[in-house]
Amino acid sequence: MSLALIDRRTRIIIVLAVATTIVSAVLVMSGASPTIIFGTTAVALAMLAALVGEGTDQIGARLSPAATGILQSALGNLPELFISIFSLQAGLIVVVQSALIGSILANSLLVLGIAFVVGGLRHGTQRFSGPSVRAIAILLLLASAALVIPTLATAPGAPDAGHASDLSVVVSIVLLAVFVGSVPFAIAGGAGTARSTVATEDQVWPAALAIGVLAVAAVAAAFVADWFVEALQPAMASLGMSEAFAGLVVVAIAGNAVENVVGVTAAARNQAELAVSLILNSSLQVAIALTPALVLISMVMGGVPLTLVVTPLLAGSVVFAGLLTAFIVYDGESNWLEGLALIGLYVIIAASVWWGPPIGA
Repeated sequence: MSLALIDRRTRIIIVLAVATTIVSAVLVMSGASPTIIFGTTAVALAMLAALVGEGTDQIGARLSPAATGILQSALGNLPELFISIFSLQAGLIVVVQSALIGSILANSLLVLGIAFVVGGLRHGTQRFSGPSVRAIAILLLLASAALVIPTLATAPGAPDAGHASDLSVVVSIVLLAVFVGSVPFAIAGGAGTARSTVATEDQVWPAALAIGVLAVAAVAAAFVADWFVEALQPAMASLGMSEAFAGLVVVAIAGNAVENVVGVTAAARNQAELAVSLILNSSLQVAIALTPALVLISMVMGGVPLTLVVTPLLAGSVVFAGLLTAFIVYDGESNWLEGLALIGLYVIIAASVWWGPPIGA
C-alpha cells in the first residue's frame, strides 16, 4: 500500500494542511472576521508550503542531487508566488516588495541563524564546504546590488529618475540570465545542493503519489493564498500593523519559513553543509528568480507595476544581510554566536518597520 510509505511526520503535515485549509474555507464562506481568516490562512499556507516541500523531495529522490535542488527552487516558492500575484492584483505593491525582501531576510538571517544556534549549541563549531556556499553568498550580494542600484539610480535628480519600470525590467532580465546560467553550474557540482530528505529507498513514494500530493498542495495553496490576501488588508488595518512589517515579517514567514525547518533539523543532526545550502538556496532563488519573474509578470498584468526600486531602509537591510551572511559563511565554519548575530540583525530590521504607516492610513 503506497500510503504506508508516508512517515509519521509527513502524515502530521498532511492532516494539519487539510484541516487548516478546510477551516479557512469555512471561515471565508461564513463571513468570519478578517483577522481570524488571516491568522488561519497564514497557518494553512505554512502547512501547504511544507507539503509542497515533501512532494518535491519525493520527486527529487529519483533525480540527481543538483537536479533535486533546482526542482526545489522552482516548486518550493509556489505559495509565495500565489500570494505575490494576488497581492499585485489587489494593488499591495509595498506588501509584495516587502514580502520578497522579507523572504530573503527570513531565510538568510532568521532561519540560518536559528540553524547555527541549534547546531552550535549541540555540536560546537560546525564546518561545511566553503566553495559551494561562497558561490551562493556571491550571488546574494549581486541580488543586493540589484535593489540598491535601481533605488539610487531612479531617485529624484539621479540619471534614471522617472524610469523605475524600465530599469527594473533590464535588471530583472539580467538576474534571470544569471539564474539560468547558475543551473548548469549547479548540475556540475557548484552551488546546487540536494533538497531531498528521503532516508532510504523504502521511504520513496511511487511517482503517482508524489505528483498527486504536490499537485493537490499547489492547487490548495492557490485558493488559500487568494483568501489570505483578501483578509490581509482589513486584518492588518484592524491590528494597526504597518504595510512594510506585514510584508517583511508576516507574509514572508507564512510563505516559506516553515518549509525551511528541514534546514534547522539538518543542523541539529550535525549536517551543516546540507543545512546551509538548503537555507541559502531558498534565499537565492527568491532573489534571482522569483523576484525578477514577478517584476516581468506585473508589467503585463496591468495596474501599478512591481519594480526593484524600494525604500533606502529595505535596500540597506538587504545589503547588510548579504554582507553579514557572506562574512559568516565565507570561512566554511559556523558557531552559535554567529547564529545569534544573524538573528539579532533580523530582529533589528523587523523592529525598524514596526512603527511605519499602517495599511489604510
